[in-house]
Amino acid sequence: MIAILNEERQALAGLDMDAIMGCAVDKAALCTRLEAVASDAIDEECRGMVDAARRLNEANRRVRNLIAANVAARLDALTGAPALYRARAGQARAQHARTARLR
Repeated sequence: MIAILNEERQALAGLDMDAIMGCAVDKAALCTRLEAVASDAIDEECRGMVDAARRLNEANRRVRNLIAANVAARLDALTGAPALYRARAGQARAQHARTARLR
């Protein structure tokens, strides 16, 4: 899992969509395998590796969120309509339409 999370980090850094998706598939497969392991069968060394994997996964999540926020900001800048691709987008579009009519 740690190796896959490191690969995912590199894929995120390079914005390599194929590699990102491959890592997601690999992570899901490993999670399925790990679910079958009884928690009392995990020793201290394994617990340390699980904690390291958790930290790496959290770091990757933050990187992914930064990338997503950057893309959203660029889309907003291109369209001139912030919040177009977010929750309550219908309300944002309606507000944008009202504002455009007033100009």
